Amino acid sequence: MAYLGVDSSLSGRRWVGPDIETERAAEMMRQQSDLPQAVCQVLARRGVPLMEARGFLDPKLKELLPDPRGMKDMETAAERFLEAVRKRQRIAVFADYDVDGGSSAALLIRWLREMGLTATLYVPDRIDEGYGPNVPAMRDLAANHDLIVCVDCGTLSHEPIAAARGADVIVLDHHLGAETLPDCVAVVNPNRQDESGDLGYLCAAGVVFLMLVEAGRQMREAGTTGPDLMGMLDLVALATVADVAPLIGANRALVRQGLKVMAQRRHPGLVALADVARMDTAPNTYHLGFLLGPRVNAGGRIGQADLGARLLSTDNPSEAQALAARLDQLNSERREIEEAVRAAALEQAEARGLAGPLTWAAGEGWHPGVVGIVASRLKDAANRPAIVIGFDGDEGKGSGRSVSGVDLGAAIQRLASEGLLVKGGGHRMAAGLTVMRDKLEAAMDRLSDLLAKQGAGQGGPADLKLDGTLMPGAATLDLLEQIEQAGPFGAGAPAPRYALPDLQIRFAKRVGASHLKLSLADGMGGGLDAILFGAFDGPLGPRLENHGGARFHFAGRLEVNSWGGRQSVQLRIEDAAEA
Repeated sequence: MAYLGVDSSLSGRRWVGPDIETERAAEMMRQQSDLPQAVCQVLARRGVPLMEARGFLDPKLKELLPDPRGMKDMETAAERFLEAVRKRQRIAVFADYDVDGGSSAALLIRWLREMGLTATLYVPDRIDEGYGPNVPAMRDLAANHDLIVCVDCGTLSHEPIAAARGADVIVLDHHLGAETLPDCVAVVNPNRQDESGDLGYLCAAGVVFLMLVEAGRQMREAGTTGPDLMGMLDLVALATVADVAPLIGANRALVRQGLKVMAQRRHPGLVALADVARMDTAPNTYHLGFLLGPRVNAGGRIGQADLGARLLSTDNPSEAQALAARLDQLNSERREIEEAVRAAALEQAEARGLAGPLTWAAGEGWHPGVVGIVASRLKDAANRPAIVIGFDGDEGKGSGRSVSGVDLGAAIQRLASEGLLVKGGGHRMAAGLTVMRDKLEAAMDRLSDLLAKQGAGQGGPADLKLDGTLMPGAATLDLLEQIEQAGPFGAGAPAPRYALPDLQIRFAKRVGASHLKLSLADGMGGGLDAILFGAFDGPLGPRLENHGGARFHFAGRLEVNSWGGRQSVQLRIEDAAEA
């Protein structure tokens, strides 16, 4: 049954409310605690029992941080890393070109710098070298270094790691492993096939952080101390959110503590990045995922691959400002390229149909640096896993994004093992692939079958999930602060979305070219400001702007609006329906 009777909203979506079990659990929690109904709804959706509610709202890192030694090869990796530090050996860090790789590299570089060592940073070019270690790069690094640490990559790199003769190699990664591992000192990866998978939600920076925790433990046993790790959690938080790692388990505490560290503005790279992104409030997961992350990624997508890692690891404010300005410029260029690919990919995917288990598009010359972002847009539009591929001649390089509960990385790896892909891999929520043109259709058909077996495509593409109803008068700063305690929100833990029923529009005003600012009222003295971004990209904006006094149900998420030194609650509108 459609929530509030909305079978087809102004944007054509059906509204779906919480199931009866979740509603009952939320009501029971409300009756037996002093928590607001809106908070109880979030906790009930997350499956938090009443007895654990208080602890969940106040996560402690010391309680949630797992024992690093629970991961295979961890002690060996930390021992070899510390041996290199003790012997003042030459260390190279080979990192992926995304936020997780850059943050992971910066963690090691900053830690080593505090120990008086300068590490060599190597980030492969996305177009010329592709993802992960390659034979020429590893051979060259091995000729001049004693230890190579591969971060956010390396688990599947058997041949390149074998080429690193004369140097030891440690892999700190989180991508899905194959049946065999590269021959090296250590492969620390919670997604190795011989791991339990209990820590499979960690991003690479989380794995690197745990290795440094283990290194610190070994140093204390030897009677010495290492750098302050708590002060580096801003990098772990950025990587966790930007890499769409689920905000569950230890990730919740890592991100929450990391946001507190970031707010202290102690690290030049992140300070410069926040300033160029014009952040004027305390950082939250939205800032990490949509303001900071894309700028760090811009270097690897369409510019110089190591810019993000260099920015995150520098301790020089002037260098940080120059790097942040360059990344901001590249991010603007990336948006223009992305928009052209997005429009073409969406048109193609819609023509193919958005109702199947997989939505995909492929085109000639689509920039490999933006196909992942466009895949994310398609995934959001269809509520299905999405793949976008750019071809250069007969070879196509693509990227995919998944939805909750569907392991895209495992399916892509299966295709590669079956010979339908040149190569492919990733993790549950994101994956990369290379495919030949003559195998494209067969590969996508097979992938669609594999994803269907995992349940992809069972939800309606237009379903909008809601946590409950809320009246404008209840939407206070105090309530929002209490809801935020149930966060941080992001992948695996979406921010609550509420329906605000039967409201009048007091006024509607265009902001910029495509946004709409509204003032809403319930007719009983309660009111709330609202914002609809990209209002005129679809039917919502025109109808709400020309409302003619009609009443509407609104759906969206609450957020703090800071203006002129004052704070207020506003609704970020995602949908509306005539009441």
